[in-house]
Amino acid sequence: MHATLTDHARCLFGDEYRPTPPCDRRHDEALLIEELTFADADAILAMLRELCPNLVDGHLPVRIRNLAYRLALLQRPDEPALMREAAGSLYLHGPDWDDIAAGLERRADALDAAARVRPCLTNPRPA
Repeated sequence: MHATLTDHARCLFGDEYRPTPPCDRRHDEALLIEELTFADADAILAMLRELCPNLVDGHLPVRIRNLAYRLALLQRPDEPALMREAAGSLYLHGPDWDDIAAGLERRADALDAAARVRPCLTNPRPA
């Protein structure tokens, strides 16, 4: 097994920014998907941000990016910034997923709006 999810993905798909180190381990997309499925959000986001730092770049296949964002969002369902990042990736690799991306943006906007209102409700002004 590779040391990290990022290492595994780098060995399997390559890295646009640095050479892929020699590796004698078995490389199979199904093994990466299994590792991705059970990875925590930090490991998933580390892989995405290291191998695709600008959303439009990197060698990760779109199906792996989509799955990675979906799994990260399932673990962090209330993070507007992550929703917007995932939406941006979907827009770049759509248009089949534009409606899903728009839904993520609407949910992020709603969470941001709720966060602005919540402090007023929990800390009312003195009379």
